[in-house]
Amino acid sequence: MKLTFLGACGEVTGSSFLVETGEVRFLVDCGMFQGGSETDRKNRAQFPYDPRSLDFVLLTHAHIDHSGLLPKLVADDFRGPIHATAATCDLLGVMLPDSAYIQEKEAEWMRESPTRRAGDAEPLYTVAQAKRALRQLSPVEYETELRPHPSLRCRYHDAGHILGSAIIEVTVTEPGVEKTVVFSGDLGQPMRPLVRDPTSIRHADVLLVESTYGNRRHKSMTETMNEFEHAVTDTVTRKKGNVIIPAFAVGRAQEVLYLLGELRRQQRLPEMDIYVDSPLALKATEITLRHTKLLDRESASLLAWLRSSTAGQRVHFVQDLEESIALHRVRQGAVIISASGMCEAGRIKHHLRHNLARSECSLIITGFQAAGTLGRRIVDGAKEVRIFGIPVPVRADVYTIGGLSAHADQEALLQWLSRFRKPPAQTYVVHGEQQTSEIFADAVCARLGWPKPVVPQPRSSVHF
Repeated sequence: MKLTFLGACGEVTGSSFLVETGEVRFLVDCGMFQGGSETDRKNRAQFPYDPRSLDFVLLTHAHIDHSGLLPKLVADDFRGPIHATAATCDLLGVMLPDSAYIQEKEAEWMRESPTRRAGDAEPLYTVAQAKRALRQLSPVEYETELRPHPSLRCRYHDAGHILGSAIIEVTVTEPGVEKTVVFSGDLGQPMRPLVRDPTSIRHADVLLVESTYGNRRHKSMTETMNEFEHAVTDTVTRKKGNVIIPAFAVGRAQEVLYLLGELRRQQRLPEMDIYVDSPLALKATEITLRHTKLLDRESASLLAWLRSSTAGQRVHFVQDLEESIALHRVRQGAVIISASGMCEAGRIKHHLRHNLARSECSLIITGFQAAGTLGRRIVDGAKEVRIFGIPVPVRADVYTIGGLSAHADQEALLQWLSRFRKPPAQTYVVHGEQQTSEIFADAVCARLGWPKPVVPQPRSSVHF
């Protein structure tokens, strides 16, 4: 068996792994690269394999850095099934066309730019191509054996990251040998809102484990709620400004709404207007409500309370562009949740342009900001940023609340690993910036006594 690391090596995004045996060839994830000057080049590059030769794709979850190149793969003549949980299939039904729409709009804008380069004016893929990819989705249930090929057994386990996210266990049978490879996907932080805790795995011959936050610890949920309460009340009540929250439309927007609702239930927040300025977030929220059996007990309890209570929070889902533009005239008392989570595209950039320079406002960062993104520059302390080519001073208060991360921190990752009955024969640390992955690999060795995990290089291959 041969495993090739095509992305998420020394960086967080671009998840994709090619598995080849004597009988079958398949991908685990086909994600888009995000952040950094090389992003567009890497996303547009020809796949280092013939998509027509792939038998199928196994998908860990719906986030674009794990799924975003599927339409390109299908456009390049991949014809096999894409196996994912039912919730992931539902989310992809809105996320991939949305991603394609953004590609088309950016290409349209570039066609009108006098500084465009050759190729810039073509979208990475179109809405039609994204919809074509959706036809190849094949829903899978958690904890149910999948046989995509006679020589393979697969099982999807709840990863506790976002709705429908999965740890994928693949058992390959070759002449005289059987080996199990586990792909962690993105693992969630235990005891966090909405989704259940990650499933414990007991055995793997080969393990690929994420390390997005493998170099740090998140704050506790109590500390997180206290910090969130202060940021909102200080801005809305004392400074009389707006709170701007960049949030991924899938997962993070729903978690932020959960936190605001829970704080209101505890009477720790005043009555206020909350604007969710993302059509995709509304669709993702509707999908979440269709899959309530996947939510944890606390989220189900809060949902029941919200449905039976006049909570004093006015939640507005903003759909029309005109409604979004009208928010620019709101000068105080609003909490605006908008995509994208790394401030790279979408309506959030307009809200930052209108609020970031105002000292009475606050920006709450609730998720990972990849190197090279606008969000990362702000978190790193930039005094001024450029938005739509216009310099914007950073005068608003910036809160970074890592405790809301959908990714497990170092302690949670080590706890998850500690539940293996014995160390895998080989462990690979992926989905992390280079230094972070190296730090986590050292921690696995020092804390658990495992053989030193490997941080693979992009495009490198290993044989088992």
